[in-house]
Amino acid sequence: MEGLHHDTNLDQEDATSGDKEGSSDAENTESSEAVAGNRPEVGGVGEIDYSKEAANRKLSPEEKIEFLDQMVRIRRFEERSLRAYQQGHIGGFLHLYIGQEAVAVGAVSCMTEEDHVITAYRDHGHAIAVGMEMDECMAELYGKKTGCSKGKGGSMHFFAPDKNFWGGHGIVGGQTPLGLGIAYAVKYKGAKGACLCFMGDGATNQGPFYESLNLAALWGLPVIYVIENNGYSMGTAEARHSAGEPLARRGDPFDVNWSVSHGHDLYEVRHNISEALRLAHEESKPSVLEIVTYRYRGHSVADPDQTYRSKEEIEEYKSNKDPINLFKDRLLAEGVIDAEAALEMDRKAKDEAEASAEFAQASPYPDPEELMEDVYWETDDPGGRTSEGTIFFESP
Repeated sequence: MEGLHHDTNLDQEDATSGDKEGSSDAENTESSEAVAGNRPEVGGVGEIDYSKEAANRKLSPEEKIEFLDQMVRIRRFEERSLRAYQQGHIGGFLHLYIGQEAVAVGAVSCMTEEDHVITAYRDHGHAIAVGMEMDECMAELYGKKTGCSKGKGGSMHFFAPDKNFWGGHGIVGGQTPLGLGIAYAVKYKGAKGACLCFMGDGATNQGPFYESLNLAALWGLPVIYVIENNGYSMGTAEARHSAGEPLARRGDPFDVNWSVSHGHDLYEVRHNISEALRLAHEESKPSVLEIVTYRYRGHSVADPDQTYRSKEEIEEYKSNKDPINLFKDRLLAEGVIDAEAALEMDRKAKDEAEASAEFAQASPYPDPEELMEDVYWETDDPGGRTSEGTIFFESP
């Protein structure tokens, strides 16, 4: 089956659905001077059957189906948000997670209730993976009051504290010391948890990341830095922005455990994440995990994606390494799901995404009077204030 990607259905029928609406300007064109991504090679899929490893061999059929459903839902949500952006309903930046779904779903599926997640600006997939609803996510993209950040955060700032999801951060590498701080708090409180701190390949060259690695190793903090290496730092191929392969070796100078894995194999992602979580939970040790993945769209929707990689490179990945189709085919082979059930799953995901866009469109914008709310906790909750002095924006 052709790789499932934008404008492609899970069934064999011609993809003529509304997902094509307004998508002509997002087509990739070949460039004769496109620079290859110089992807790290970590062995071919199939060399190790990770479904037999401890993290996966006891999974129930229901759990496997849930993983597939989450990936399909993320894909369809992202496609619908792209249409909304092209139709003028979404402003600002929009960073799509299409192609990387197995990373977030595989990683989050290994977490316990005491584990935490923080990530960068490509955060929609992680949000849905931790259990956030499409309605609150789409409404946030629309800048509406019913959004997960009350319409004030937008695409790069999804939050769900009740699900231990701490964003969504727009500064490259800025989340790495925050993830360190969360891990410090976990250890300080004596909890048997960890923080999964997701980052892109470009963030590995930021100073705060190295400072965080040093403290994580020095203090023995349960933080796991997950490098989602999609091959490009914005429009610059890895071979042109980073010396030293693999990127996970950034942990070497600090004697931090590291590994590299395929991001299109959900079983492999779960295997490596589970081992890192074990080290964090049982020994309070940090890890650096590089997960080699790929994004089908540009760095953001504003990226024309026409000069730094070829159309053939993108299509090759879609055809051979699409994480959703690979996992779906695996479940079909295992007898966990049948073709009709997979099609129904896709139809429901598309309907849910469409309904979320309708919900967002009908939702109100925040009131102007709310502009200064949610800036300082002590301003919103004066009864719990313990500090002295003047708080900015506070009425005299």
